[in-house]
Amino acid sequence: MNRTMLIARREYAAYAKTVGFWLSLLALPLGVLVAGGIGFMAASSEPTREIAVIEEGPQAEGLAAAVRNALTRDADRRAARQEAAMKAAQASGMGTPQKSMLPSVSRQRITIVSAPPEIVSAAPGAARDAVARRLLSEDTPKADRLDAIVFLDRQGGQPAARVWSSRTTDDTVEDFVRDALVAANRQTVFSAAGIDPAVVETTERFRPDVAMFSPKAADGGEVSWKDRLPMVLGLGGGFLLWSLIITGASILLNSVMEEKSNKILEVLLSSASATEILTGKVFGVALLTLTVLAAWALMGAAAMIGFAPQHLGSVGEILLGGGLLGWFVAFMVGGYLMYAVLFAAIGAFCETPRDAQTLMGPIMMVLIIPMITMQMAIRTPDAPMVQILSWVPFFTPFLMMARLPSDPPLIEVLGAMAGMFAFALLMVWIAGRAFRAGALSDVKLSWKAFAGAIRGGGG
Repeated sequence: MNRTMLIARREYAAYAKTVGFWLSLLALPLGVLVAGGIGFMAASSEPTREIAVIEEGPQAEGLAAAVRNALTRDADRRAARQEAAMKAAQASGMGTPQKSMLPSVSRQRITIVSAPPEIVSAAPGAARDAVARRLLSEDTPKADRLDAIVFLDRQGGQPAARVWSSRTTDDTVEDFVRDALVAANRQTVFSAAGIDPAVVETTERFRPDVAMFSPKAADGGEVSWKDRLPMVLGLGGGFLLWSLIITGASILLNSVMEEKSNKILEVLLSSASATEILTGKVFGVALLTLTVLAAWALMGAAAMIGFAPQHLGSVGEILLGGGLLGWFVAFMVGGYLMYAVLFAAIGAFCETPRDAQTLMGPIMMVLIIPMITMQMAIRTPDAPMVQILSWVPFFTPFLMMARLPSDPPLIEVLGAMAGMFAFALLMVWIAGRAFRAGALSDVKLSWKAFAGAIRGGGG
């Protein structure tokens, strides 16, 4: 036991004393801030597209007005969503945000400008298309340049359009015009059926006030932010475990690989058993990940105290009141143990980063599956596919943490946990034998070498 703890302490100190470790510790919170800031700035800086709308012939009369009306309705919808977002922020206790803080719902994407006389006077067909190309070209001065030109027409009595855009990858105007013409056609059909166009317009502008209620809500009534918070914590727990595995297990793999190539493992095996070395390394790196976890928790608590102190008590109540924190810890321990010993065993067979990189691809594919299905586990925790994948040990810790806030059957939680820990112990046994065989040989990792190590490896 003393040798195991010495190896664990050595493993912890080897990384905790490096600048790179502390930089990587800050990488996730800084990455979240940067990603959020970039998203906010991207939404804020998205340009408003200036478009010209031209009716091609008398048969297209009224379509330009329909597109303008659609733009007005879109502005009304954005104003309504902005108001709803501000009310939701107030209801959650986050205060009243400024309108400029809601760029994704408040910013107008399109504005209609007067069509240049030269394109209006041009003959329909090739001559008008040539003018459109020039007005959209980068060679045209910016003050005279347009982002898109929409030619409206009717084909077979139904609205149609040709959209000339300055960017081939930007379909914003195309989608907007299509929706506008769908609305225009609907009004025409309703009018032909004898329905007052004013009634149709009023119906188009109607936006209902919808509130969500559930018997599982905190007060048995309307669903609030506090009711959604457990789902956020479940998703966050799964993502946190994923991050710890990527960082911690990768450290373990590189550590074992480096010590094998430098013949340090052979020296260690002369004074400690393979089981003690493997246990010490896994425990030492686990302490590193706990350090990272504690630092992230302190940063999260500090951020919550600074921006949403009223929710700090709710988080504590959810994690501690129903025992959710205990379940999270159990699934994190089992999940981390499975992947950590697997990475350590693989590292014992690798001598170069290239050897390790060839193996990281399949493992990352396995780790991507729960990241995709966790969102489904939050929305529909009882979906058959989610329930089946929850019993697969490699996916169990992620999916069960996402499902726990939905109160799955206790027998299912305990059964999945028992299967996960049984598989983790099997992984420890397999990894121990493979670790000793790989550490004492120069054999490259292959199915044949791995199977031989399990059959003949010592402990």
